[in-house]
Amino acid sequence: MKFIKYPKRITWLQLVKRPAIDTIALEQTTAEILFKVKNDGDSAIKKLSLKFDGVNLERTLVSKEEIKRAEQQCNSRLKKAISKAFNNITKFHLAQKETELHIETTKGVTCWRKSVGIEKVGLYIPGGSAPLFSTILMLGIPAKLAGCKEIILCTPPNREGELDPAILFTAKLVGIDKIFKIGGVQAIAAMAYGTETVPKVYKIFGPGNQYVACAKQLINREGIAIDLPAGPSEVAIFADQTCIPSYVAADLLSQAEHGSDSQVVLVSCFESVLKGILFELEKQLNVLPRKAIAREALKNSKAVLLLNNDEAFDFLNSYAPEHLIIASKNASKLSARVVNAGSVFLGNYSCESAGDYASGTNHTLPTNGHAKAYSGVSLDSFVKKITFQKITKKGIRLLGPVVELMADAEGLAAHKNAVTIRIKKQL
Repeated sequence: MKFIKYPKRITWLQLVKRPAIDTIALEQTTAEILFKVKNDGDSAIKKLSLKFDGVNLERTLVSKEEIKRAEQQCNSRLKKAISKAFNNITKFHLAQKETELHIETTKGVTCWRKSVGIEKVGLYIPGGSAPLFSTILMLGIPAKLAGCKEIILCTPPNREGELDPAILFTAKLVGIDKIFKIGGVQAIAAMAYGTETVPKVYKIFGPGNQYVACAKQLINREGIAIDLPAGPSEVAIFADQTCIPSYVAADLLSQAEHGSDSQVVLVSCFESVLKGILFELEKQLNVLPRKAIAREALKNSKAVLLLNNDEAFDFLNSYAPEHLIIASKNASKLSARVVNAGSVFLGNYSCESAGDYASGTNHTLPTNGHAKAYSGVSLDSFVKKITFQKITKKGIRLLGPVVELMADAEGLAAHKNAVTIRIKKQL
């Protein structure tokens, strides 16, 4: 990690930038794949799966027999753990359901809003270097609670053309049975445009590498909704003298092992704290199975020494991290300073891993500074809010003159007349 001491505010904009990628080349490659699937459907999917995943599949739809077999193969202790996470995530997201409130704005004028589940949604579940069955919980549970009628799941198979048993067990637990062995950009394209076997959806959810993220952005330009703009995962940690250095180091590494393009940022007002954490980090890094990936990610990462807490949180809000850990005994008080973050973890025992898997909050979050304007995925992400209104005879008499005056002032005679004709009818 780069160690940066007391950077001037004028340099912060440069410091909070994520690792640069060649977006022109990325978009060109991604657009070509999208075009092939849009035009050639399943035929293109088969060729692209062979090219990128090294697997030749005659059938991409997972059979009921495969799901049943996976449930038997899945470790019983893991199944219990997934079920516990399922309960926690369900409890948290169920509480997000809104009561339908009918508001009388004027006598005889009633307005209300109703949440309606998006009919067809697509979930992308990464499965390259690590099968992220936890993401099925994070996306599938709110989709089901929202009342989405059709839920499509795409995830890449291994070279034997199989999916990890935990992926299929979790999908069944959530209640998803339309599962396709398709990964990468071709999966996003299949759900966006539809193929002979994969249904077209109205909104696509799920994290992925830079190609998947780019594909989602490109299909969004064509009018297909996506959950949020997201890229490589990231964490920022504020640590003071009350932190536990070994815990902080472990949190940094848990993020760094996601992928070589991940980024971690460590912030403190105490140089001794930063040095102690970096010492622990190196010690823990050397025994990690994915240390090569983590070490690459750390090359893009920074340890920043700042003057005081005010400056530290100004810097963190400028960075707007996907995950923010406040490693301090005073975390609850310090959290009032947080303005921009996807998800916040308070205190020495609130590790990011808990949020990734089982505490209840959603781990699908805005990255690359998008936390300044976007929220993470929630129950609201899977519904549309439709407004209704009902106006009685009395209501139109009371409200009508207001509308007539406003319409007249804007020069919209037909708008005015739509009210006037109703009022005159009552006279």
